[in-house]
Amino acid sequence: MLTQEDLRITSLGPRKLLSPLRHLREGPRSFVPDDRRVMYHIEYCGDEIVNPLGFEKAGPREQLYFDPAECRAAIVTCGGLCPGLNNIIRNLYYKLHGDYGVPTILGIRNGYLGLNPELGREPFPLTDSVVEQIHHQGGTILGTSRGPQDARVMVDYLESLGVNLFFPIGGDGTQKGAHLIAQEIERRGLKIAVVGVPKTIDNDIKFCYRSFGYLSAVSEAETVIDRAHVEAKSTPRGVGLVKLMGREAGFIAAAATIASGEVNFTLIPEAPFSLDELLPAIGRRLDKRDHAVIVVAEGAGQDLIDHEQGRDKSGNRKLGDIGPFLKQAITDHFNEVGKPAAVKYFDPSYYIRSVQANAADSLLCEMFARCAAHAALAGKTDLFIGLWNNRPVHVPLRVSVGQVKRMEPARDLWSAVLATTGQEKW
Repeated sequence: MLTQEDLRITSLGPRKLLSPLRHLREGPRSFVPDDRRVMYHIEYCGDEIVNPLGFEKAGPREQLYFDPAECRAAIVTCGGLCPGLNNIIRNLYYKLHGDYGVPTILGIRNGYLGLNPELGREPFPLTDSVVEQIHHQGGTILGTSRGPQDARVMVDYLESLGVNLFFPIGGDGTQKGAHLIAQEIERRGLKIAVVGVPKTIDNDIKFCYRSFGYLSAVSEAETVIDRAHVEAKSTPRGVGLVKLMGREAGFIAAAATIASGEVNFTLIPEAPFSLDELLPAIGRRLDKRDHAVIVVAEGAGQDLIDHEQGRDKSGNRKLGDIGPFLKQAITDHFNEVGKPAAVKYFDPSYYIRSVQANAADSLLCEMFARCAAHAALAGKTDLFIGLWNNRPVHVPLRVSVGQVKRMEPARDLWSAVLATTGQEKW
């Protein structure tokens, strides 16, 4: 069980410098005191005693630890692509350079590889002209890579660059690396703030209600599902099969199913299924309506597939490819029963994660980047900016890394999927 001590944020030291953001001294947009909390449990019943446990609220502090004019910042993007990476880079640059007056913001190339001088390319300075239009592009102008580097080597390099504000943007593996970097910095007694921004279209970061890129991915996935529905309806006994990302959690598959309203079967890692149940259910659907649409998350049905075990460079378990497996299983089954099905298979994974951020994610990126800049200049470290009860918060890396947020089949999202698809009647 979490305690308030678990959620305590590490600081590099006392803050003695007045923030240059003078306009925040009065009015509704004001400085945030350190004892301002966002409640962990937002609901309670009747006369129940309210639990005071809460995350430290993110936002600008009236006093800073660092003098912005004497700072050098570095930004790195790691792992797979995600809508909004360039938005984070751009907004971090403008907040640090334009509002606070940090003179130098470096872009680290190709993920943590760029923090190993023997393997990576030299970083480059971000400028107004570099970032001006990047929010209209998918991907990341900094490049990315998977896999860890030695924390000692990375800290050596950050120290050699004179960096004291470091912003790693990425998923759980990236934040694990950020935590190791922060621990190495603490061991050496260095004054470098490490403030992460959580990134994953799978939306599976612990203690972050919604990560940037997720809604953009859901929107694009909905479009693909609708195309699969058109294909399925256009041929006798047509089946549109769509595989979406979601290694450990089915949030994209679930949300896109509800948004589309055209899906008949949704398969996610959190809800095991068997072919003995699924295939006859598809058959009943085809007999009744002559078409079916199936959405499967990439991590679903792994117990059904023979595949190589192990881990990839990011530390993720290797998955069998559930999409082609299901396509073949469906095709073979209906051929065997003498009622062939026309299966049209869609795998839009890389397309979905490569698009630019939509309006909702652009707004979230701006909030995350702004709050990351505030936290770092206040000397807060070993944390990422999360979203909890629709408020930006500081999440200690030590309580989040190595955990996976999963859908809970007993909660509203999965209930809505079952109501939309009707598959609870298997």
